[in-house]
Amino acid sequence: MNFFIKKLIYVWSKMCSEMVIEVISKETVTPSSSSLHHLRTSNLSVFDHLVPDFYIPILFFYPNNSITDHKINIVDHHHSMIIERSKLLKTSLSKTLSRFYPFAGRIFSHNNILSICCNDNGAAFIETRVNCPISKVMEKHNSGILSQLLPNDPQSTFESTGYLLLVQANFFECGGLAIGITISHKIADGFTLGTFIRSWAAMCLSSNGMALPATEFCVPASLYPQQDLFINSLSTSREHVNSEACVNKRFVFDASNIVRLKSKATSATVPNPTRVEVVTTLLWKCAMEASRSNLSFTRPAMLFLAANMRKVLKHPTLMGNLVGCVFAAKTQEGDATLQSLVAILRKSIEEFKVKYGEGVSRDAICQHFKEHGDLMDNNDINNYFCSSWCKFGFYEANFGWGKPSWVTFPGMKIKNTIVLIDTKDGEGMEAFLSLKEEDMAVIETNKELLAYASLNPTVI
Repeated sequence: MNFFIKKLIYVWSKMCSEMVIEVISKETVTPSSSSLHHLRTSNLSVFDHLVPDFYIPILFFYPNNSITDHKINIVDHHHSMIIERSKLLKTSLSKTLSRFYPFAGRIFSHNNILSICCNDNGAAFIETRVNCPISKVMEKHNSGILSQLLPNDPQSTFESTGYLLLVQANFFECGGLAIGITISHKIADGFTLGTFIRSWAAMCLSSNGMALPATEFCVPASLYPQQDLFINSLSTSREHVNSEACVNKRFVFDASNIVRLKSKATSATVPNPTRVEVVTTLLWKCAMEASRSNLSFTRPAMLFLAANMRKVLKHPTLMGNLVGCVFAAKTQEGDATLQSLVAILRKSIEEFKVKYGEGVSRDAICQHFKEHGDLMDNNDINNYFCSSWCKFGFYEANFGWGKPSWVTFPGMKIKNTIVLIDTKDGEGMEAFLSLKEEDMAVIETNKELLAYASLNPTVI
């Protein structure tokens, strides 16, 4: 066959195989009942004030298990199913927003104090059609493709979107559904996001939401109000978020490999390491080695491990942002073993619990974030940040067509970050790394890492 004909056929087949997402509708879903007058303004806490202004993204995949995963011929059935599910999602979202009323509001600033105007403006809801089976997307975690299933760029700001909560329901030609959600980090952390999604799913499933978890929105700001100029001087700047160009990779640790990794990390100092501790530490270790390989010298390194303050403060129902940081430092020269780094991290966690275990004042939180900011601003240290979304119940999100087959983090290009999320069985973990390109090139061939983790394996 002629070379040019072959090339033409290749280009044509590639064009035909490309995923096309068609936006069918864009609308605003408002709460089913208006916010009470005394709840019209919801002040943000010092925690909310100090987090960067971007969106937390997450994707839920629901294959159509009743129909084989190929292009179906029952067009009418497919169409009616989409209409029914879309209506259910919007109706239940409207009811859920009545309980999560700040999510339907708008952020405003008065005298440098951030608040939410709970004016029931609503959340964005986008509906799309995707011209391929859902299995094609689930074969590999491709950040470029997955980002198209989200309603907006996670690294955009509230000012650019006009919404605190955005949803995109992507209906595939096979009948499968992927729900992309982004929520402003100014009003939610991973725990709050998980609580909201489980509540929305419960409302959709039961229509009355009898099983919805308790939530408290006003308490954090009353316990930890914002402060004037001192707090504003500590605000986390977006330059920490949008620093250097970087790339994302996904590593998956199955349950058996985590057991093996725990065994390797166990020591007399830490006889019972957790899976978050061992996975976080291994990734931190490999990232430091990659940096040393490219720089030809060892830089001091700091690990910031996000800590859910609800456990420490014994307030499990507080919404918004209640995240502190455990600081773990590796400053000495030379190699560090997995065991020694796990011991460093465990010691830092225990010190954090002792320091804040009996409660924490607003001034202590301010000082905590000041230390955090000073360390982040030190250009002589490699800073790594890890956030664990494990045990937040994302795989419990059953809207009425079963639990998700895959819940994933689409990835954000924020240098030196690690996000951990459960695998479907609840025992394994997916880890999403964002590093400088030259560091990632080293880490993705690290033999120690690949002995316990698979680089972007297929989901199905």
